[in-house]
Amino acid sequence: MNNQSENWHGTTIIGVLKNGSVSIAGDGQVTLGQTVIKGTAKKVQRLTPGGLEIIVGFAGSTADAFSLLERLERKLETFPGNLSRSAIELAKDWRTDKYLRNLEAMLIVTDGKDLFIISGSGDVLEPEGNIAAVGSGGNYALAAAKAIYENNLSSEVICKKALKIAADICVYTNHNIVIETIKKKK
Repeated sequence: MNNQSENWHGTTIIGVLKNGSVSIAGDGQVTLGQTVIKGTAKKVQRLTPGGLEIIVGFAGSTADAFSLLERLERKLETFPGNLSRSAIELAKDWRTDKYLRNLEAMLIVTDGKDLFIISGSGDVLEPEGNIAAVGSGGNYALAAAKAIYENNLSSEVICKKALKIAADICVYTNHNIVIETIKKKK
């Protein structure tokens, strides 16, 4: 069994779905062991395969995450407009492909309607409570977001506040926050 938890240092990603808007946010810290290599990495990306708006945040190995992002884009082109099917097909490949099985990354993805975690073990999870978090500070960000979710705050503000709290606690998370949002279409 691959013990990925030892390698998940260096980022926190959170996604929040609220009032028809979805935000995904991530910090910018990249570490190698106990050394900060970079503080301004952009681990939240906006994809537009076939005109569909997708936001992806990733934790884990950057090279592995970019490999998965490329494969997700291909799945989205194969199943246009269907994030759920694309995520499931990517997870199937991840679970069964000898090369992909060794990739150490996790993704949070949204199309503005659905919010999923795609895990390194090949799972596609729809989080309870409309909040998803991964990475070394994920549990801190998740707890913070749950605590303030019922307040009159947007998904973007919840993500920002939750990541700030995680960065105050987790040494592998910094305050350089990138947030992408898909707002409800009127």
